[in-house]
Amino acid sequence: MTACNHVNMIRDVVPSARGCEECLKMGSPWVHLRLCRICGHVGCCDDSPLRHARAHFEQSGHPVIEGYDPPEGWGWCYIDQEEVILPDQTPQRRPIPRFI
Repeated sequence: MTACNHVNMIRDVVPSARGCEECLKMGSPWVHLRLCRICGHVGCCDDSPLRHARAHFEQSGHPVIEGYDPPEGWGWCYIDQEEVILPDQTPQRRPIPRFI
């Protein structure tokens, strides 16, 4: 499924928030959540108004995310633009509120 060169960067992470970290601070809605599998940052998807997961990638260079609400178990590499097979699925610590 994948030829991604970044799978060696994948880590077990602790989610940074119970929703999009930046949207929660701003009171902004999101559509879906993405979890950075390098550092644990939780950001909103590209269908969300503010696209914080992509902004995190652009700022940090962390390329691999996991679909996170509810835990979906799939991965994506922003650099290689393809799905990534994750070694595991990150559990939610508590239910995540939905906004859109």
